[in-house]
Amino acid sequence: MISKKKKTLISVIVPCFNETENIKLLYERVTEVFKNLSNFTFEIIYVDNASTDSSEKIINKLAIKDNKVKAIFMSRNFGSPQPSFIAGLEYSRGEAAVFLHGDIQDPPELIPQFIQKWLSGYDVIYGVRTSREGYNLVWNFFYKVFYLILNKLAYIEIPLNSGEFSLMSKRAYTELLKLEENDYYLRCLRAFVGFKQVGVPYVRSARLHGKSTENFFTGLWWAKTILVNFSFKPLEWISLLAFSVMLLTFLLIVINLIWIIIYHDSPRGVPTIVILVLFLGGIQLLSLSVIAEYLARIFLEVKKRPRYIIRKIINLPKGV
Repeated sequence: MISKKKKTLISVIVPCFNETENIKLLYERVTEVFKNLSNFTFEIIYVDNASTDSSEKIINKLAIKDNKVKAIFMSRNFGSPQPSFIAGLEYSRGEAAVFLHGDIQDPPELIPQFIQKWLSGYDVIYGVRTSREGYNLVWNFFYKVFYLILNKLAYIEIPLNSGEFSLMSKRAYTELLKLEENDYYLRCLRAFVGFKQVGVPYVRSARLHGKSTENFFTGLWWAKTILVNFSFKPLEWISLLAFSVMLLTFLLIVINLIWIIIYHDSPRGVPTIVILVLFLGGIQLLSLSVIAEYLARIFLEVKKRPRYIIRKIINLPKGV
């Protein structure tokens, strides 16, 4: 009797929030992709971040129909998709895990290329966005500028224009799960973990259904958060700024003394003092705000609160 070769399991982790119109479509596209991968099978883990639409009902129906569909429902909305990715990863059973956003802006059809790279020896394969459909020139410009700045300032090398869309081998994502940080940012920590990595270029599609929660202010917040978490440069700049101001002040004192010696009736008075006080006060406030950002991160880490709390799971083993 000839035994069938066991197929390699790939875990596909999909965070979603109010993605009613995308959940089933994503399932169909992922299923179609794996039909052409004869040596592989999959599990798709939806992680619902306390959606307020009918997402849970749709996921429940899919899970009843196909036991490859797994689900995790959060007890409340935990903000960004980052905790959802980690929750899904902790329940993954695959030899590799694929991170895929629920809005389907990242194409599941790229998974075979990821797997091919993985089989050739890479542990981390990430998508590189050559362009973003649905974003205007200003947004695309800001994205490119931010990644260039991040690459210059970060204390680790972070790939340009890469998001969460990626595949990680089991040994790579096992190491990722050992990182107990509260303020999690997958695309940066993925680079921190290391191993052999490679990028696959693709065009990020425009959102077809639903409404994005992303805007200028959330983008600004994420940019600040990432820089504080992965760069010490702002703190170094404070020291440099303090030294520069001290040097400038000393220079001004010397110039002022020379001016008084040469011109006995040189102007004196309040304006100069006011300007100097405001200037130095502004620098002090700026420095304090930068230090406060780092202190806030330390505060979050020290409290050791859970990154997420699960309300319900479907088709998954309990007690993971």
